[in-house]
Amino acid sequence: MKKSLTALAAAICLLFAAGCHEIEEYPNTYMGNFDQLWQLFDEHYCFFEEKGVDWDSIYAQYRPRALNCRSTQELFGVCSDMLSELRDGHVNLSSWFNTFYYRAWWSDYPQNFNERVLQENYLYFNYDQLGPITFAILPSNIGYIRISSFDSGIGEGNMNAILAKLIRTRGLIIDIRDNGGGSMTNIETIARRFMHGRTLAYSIRHKDGKGHNDFSEPYDVYFEPQADFLLWLNKPVALLTNRSTFSAANVFAAVLKECPQVTVIGARTGGGGGMPLSYELPFGWGVRMSAAPIHDARGNCIENGVDPTPGYEVNFTDEDSAAGRDPILDTAIAFIAAHGF
Repeated sequence: MKKSLTALAAAICLLFAAGCHEIEEYPNTYMGNFDQLWQLFDEHYCFFEEKGVDWDSIYAQYRPRALNCRSTQELFGVCSDMLSELRDGHVNLSSWFNTFYYRAWWSDYPQNFNERVLQENYLYFNYDQLGPITFAILPSNIGYIRISSFDSGIGEGNMNAILAKLIRTRGLIIDIRDNGGGSMTNIETIARRFMHGRTLAYSIRHKDGKGHNDFSEPYDVYFEPQADFLLWLNKPVALLTNRSTFSAANVFAAVLKECPQVTVIGARTGGGGGMPLSYELPFGWGVRMSAAPIHDARGNCIENGVDPTPGYEVNFTDEDSAAGRDPILDTAIAFIAAHGF
C-alpha cells in the first residue's frame, strides 16, 4: 500500500533512504575520480530510462578520453561532456576552477518572457511585492501574480494578504515563467488555496538498490485545502509557463494543472522532475544529480516537463517583444475576460 506523507516527510524519507547505499571509495587519481563519478551515477541516478541513455556505452565512449587526460582541467572537461549526455539541468559537477551545468534544456528553446515588456506595458511599473511575489490588478479587473522564484520562503500570511487584495477580481493569472525552482514547501503553501479537498499532489520514489530500475514504492504526497479563500475554487485561474520554468516550479505546474479551474497557458516547462542529491569525489569536486523521481497525480513522470492545457500552447517572437507585446499574457487576459465573473 502506498504511504501518505507530507512533502517534508517525503523528503526526509528520501534522504535517509539514499544513505542506505554504501559508496565505494576510489583512489584519488585521474582515473579513480572518473570511475567513481561514473559509478555514482550508475548506482544513484534515476532517469536513465526517461533519457534513453545506455550508461555502459557512455562509459566505453568516455573512459579512453579520460585515460589521455594530462591535467585536472582536461579531466573536468571530459567528465562534463559525459554528464551532458544525460540532458539534465539538475546534474552539476563543481570544482575549485569551474562548474558544469547543462544549459541546453532551456537555451535551445524560445524564452517566451520579457521582464521589461511585462513591467512597462502591462504593470506600468505599478505593483505590490512581497518577497519573490509581484501582484497587481490588471485592466478589466483581472488579478495578476508573478512568482519569480521559490528560493525564498512564502508564508501563509503573505499568501493571505495577496489573495485578499485580489479576491474581488474576475479571475487570476499566476505567472511562473523564468521561475527556476527552489523550496518544495512553497508549492504547498500556494497550491492548496486552489484545491477543493484533500488532494494527491504528487508522488516520489527513491533508489533502493544499485540497479537502474531499483526504486521504492511511491510515497504519495497529499495537500489539504486552505479554506479561507473558497471563492478561488469557482473563478478561472490561468497559469503561465515557459521553458525556463524548472524544478520546484515544474512540480508546481504539474500540481496546479490538476485543479479543475486552472488552465495552463504558454509553453512546456523545462522539467527537472527529480529530487537532487549531492556527493563528493576524491578530488573534492562536488557532484549533484537527480536521485528520486517525482510523478504527477496521474502517475506521469514530469522530468521532461509539463505541457500546457490542450489548445493553449502559445509562443512569442522577438518581434512581439520589440512591439511591447506578450502573447502568452494576452491569451491569459482574454481567457479570464471570457470566463471570469
